Amino acid sequence: MNTNTTLIDGQPIDELKAKAKKLSARAMNLKMELHDLSEELPTGWEKIPDVARRAHEAFAALTELRALIAANGG
Repeated sequence: MNTNTTLIDGQPIDELKAKAKKLSARAMNLKMELHDLSEELPTGWEKIPDVARRAHEAFAALTELRALIAANGG
């Protein structure tokens, strides 16, 4: 490992940024899934709580990871 690599919680910042990028893509996919459900209403209404929960969790994790990166100069 390069000694100039910035670590956050023991992980290289570049790895955390890559993780944030993947998490962002997942969150956006869930956002679109929720949007698609809304357009198909009333069909599929029973899926809304599950998709909304997963979207909420993904965006919460993304927000937390981005804040961690920003707080550490990333």
